[in-house]
Amino acid sequence: MTHFRPKYITFDCYGTLTNFQMAEAARDLYGEELDEPRMAEFIKNFAAYRLDEILGDWKPYNEVVRNSLERTCKRNGIKFHEAAAQMVYERVPTWGPHPDVTEGLARVAKEIPLVILSNAMNSQIMSNVEKLGAPFHAVYTAEQAQSYKPRFKGFEYMLDMLGCGPEDILHCSSSFRYDLMSAHDLGIRNKVWVNRGHEPANPYYGYVEIPDISGLPGVVGL
Repeated sequence: MTHFRPKYITFDCYGTLTNFQMAEAARDLYGEELDEPRMAEFIKNFAAYRLDEILGDWKPYNEVVRNSLERTCKRNGIKFHEAAAQMVYERVPTWGPHPDVTEGLARVAKEIPLVILSNAMNSQIMSNVEKLGAPFHAVYTAEQAQSYKPRFKGFEYMLDMLGCGPEDILHCSSSFRYDLMSAHDLGIRNKVWVNRGHEPANPYYGYVEIPDISGLPGVVGL
């Protein structure tokens, strides 16, 4: 895939571009109630339940956050509060990019249109996108597609809206479970894994690995 020049570079947003801070939110809420081993378990459970909540029919993301936090509290013996879930949900639009993102995106955006496919609500995502500091050709959400990644429907919606096929894009994500496994199964051969330490490497899925977005221009020969 060296120097492949796609029609579009498509991105996951939260975690890949935006600094996803669900773990920090959980620590702010429950750090005084849990020692470090239990806090680490709570964070792991919270991530797992968020994934489980999005595998069925689409529902608003505030419900995803609420349900997953309630299930995590139950599993970890912590009292659940509705206000806590709302606080976590309202934090999402305030999150900004990883330090490497703005410059790396700006270099690529001069030559190749950038697209986001995000597990977001329409009312959330543009606040995060504005903080990325680069122009985007299109931003597609789970709300628009009525489906969350890793389900295929969101990817198919994006390709239909762009009027192109899997062979025309380069998909970039820091997550195998949410993005790169599904991209592989849908025939998106050109993939970039941004290794932000979220998940271990998995070469089976065929990708170029970069440590952060500053490495993306080199992948496409810029």
